[in-house]
Amino acid sequence: MSFRPLFIASLGNPPSVYKNTFHSAGHTLVSALHRHLTFQPFTKTRLYANGLLSKAEDFTFWQSPSLMNVSGPAVAIAWKAFLRELPQDLRSKAKLVVVHDQLELPFGKIKIKHGGSHKGHNGLKSCIQSLGGMMFSRIEVGIGRPESRENKDVAAYVMKKMGNAELQKIENAIDEVMDALVEMRDS
Repeated sequence: MSFRPLFIASLGNPPSVYKNTFHSAGHTLVSALHRHLTFQPFTKTRLYANGLLSKAEDFTFWQSPSLMNVSGPAVAIAWKAFLRELPQDLRSKAKLVVVHDQLELPFGKIKIKHGGSHKGHNGLKSCIQSLGGMMFSRIEVGIGRPESRENKDVAAYVMKKMGNAELQKIENAIDEVMDALVEMRDS
């Protein structure tokens, strides 16, 4: 194995209630990637903080079972479980990639980041705290921003369900995201 194992963790709210909401754009994108790659079905796994897990040789997809704003502890548990299962010589090469929604990007726009601050994103803030400040890569999925910056208006906006046009924009991002993941894997 000459590549870097990637643990691709999506943030969002629990799918049973919040499937395909703007705030769960990370889950929506990872589900689309998962379908595109025809991986084994997601399975709920206790070892991985009860998140949904699907493994292949070079990519492991995981969806957080937690509410967005408190997702850090589950991400930390799942990341540690992933590392424990890797051969010793690959643990230092492994990379955590967190996929999440981003209000500051137009809907469907993708931005790849390596490290950085949470910039007010509570899910990222929780991850950074739970991982002890460990650097990780991010795939930000643009969801746009409502005109109002009032907390109640933003909260209502991020809880909206995506329509077919929004879901298609997420699907359209698959090739760009796959290129980024392959580059991370091969670097």
